Amino acid sequence: MENTPADSLNEKPATPAAAAAEEKPKNEWKDLGLFLVKLALIVFVVRSFIFSPFSIPSESMMPRLLIGDYLFITKWNYGYSKHSLPWSLPLIPGRIFPGTPARGDVVVFKAPGHNGEDWIKRVIGLPGDSVQVVNGQVILNGKAVPKQKVADLELPVTPNFTNCPTLFQAVSAKGDPVCKLPRFRETLPGGKSYDVLDQGLTPQDNTEVYHVPAGHAFLMGDNRDNSTDSRFSQPPEGQGISYVPLENIEGKAVLSFWSTDGSANWFLPWTWFTAARWSRIGEGF
Repeated sequence: MENTPADSLNEKPATPAAAAAEEKPKNEWKDLGLFLVKLALIVFVVRSFIFSPFSIPSESMMPRLLIGDYLFITKWNYGYSKHSLPWSLPLIPGRIFPGTPARGDVVVFKAPGHNGEDWIKRVIGLPGDSVQVVNGQVILNGKAVPKQKVADLELPVTPNFTNCPTLFQAVSAKGDPVCKLPRFRETLPGGKSYDVLDQGLTPQDNTEVYHVPAGHAFLMGDNRDNSTDSRFSQPPEGQGISYVPLENIEGKAVLSFWSTDGSANWFLPWTWFTAARWSRIGEGF
């Protein structure tokens, strides 16, 4: 009589179901698809309700923001509307958890009359305020907002900043071309201070009196002579934004996380570092 090994006595024949499970191949494409769906959902929630990145495409918020700056905005400060969602998906009726921005906040918003474009400006007037500009000075509720001359802004001429008026072209101590722009310190009621640029009297330096309606805000760029903002009518009459509905405001600018002077080449990785404006990274608002 043959001896059967002890371990073979403990083996149980595989059931048909178990055998089928062992033979069933793992669907890697399905797993990848599920992972991507979950990742997209997480990104959607974070960008819609927590924070979102934004890049600066124009000079309208100089000197605080330059072309090539990248920043984060927080989404919860003023409540949520459909404009909080990517592509302004109509999933949120009106505004929920509404909040009103403070004067001086820098906000990203859907520009009224501009085909859903994201713009960034500073809040100057709130519902019920009157705003006027007289000889380049903001008059808020009948009182002049203090505006003090400070040191000129000396900005290097770079691939993403070449638009320097001849009057302000200069050379730095190192012999590099720079743009020296007149800079002023403005202080709003409540103590919020920030720098603005003003190159001299222009048509937009003298305006009518604007009365901000309920549910809206009056926004201006810090580069006062190079900003189409609430001082100008919306298309088709003008190229500005007039009064901006509060529900159009997507979030509050809080932190600059990257900045480049535009000289980088995607195919030359070392230029990604030489083009970085390191001193601007990590600046708050």
